[in-house]
Amino acid sequence: MTISSKSEAAGAVFCEGDEVVLARGPYTGTPGVFLRSRADIKWADITERSGNVRSHPLEWLARAEIVP
Repeated sequence: MTISSKSEAAGAVFCEGDEVVLARGPYTGTPGVFLRSRADIKWADITERSGNVRSHPLEWLARAEIVP
């Protein structure tokens, strides 16, 4: 099972618990779970598989699709 990202339109809305992947930036390909938007609406927190919570620009996130 692998995780691949789907292209997201600008302004995509994520809900708590959505499977996401970093589609841009220095950590491209990192999977996680959307946790919440930050006070600055251009940023969001995700929980990575390691359990670490990290903040990333919202525009770097894409929905993750589990591919069998």
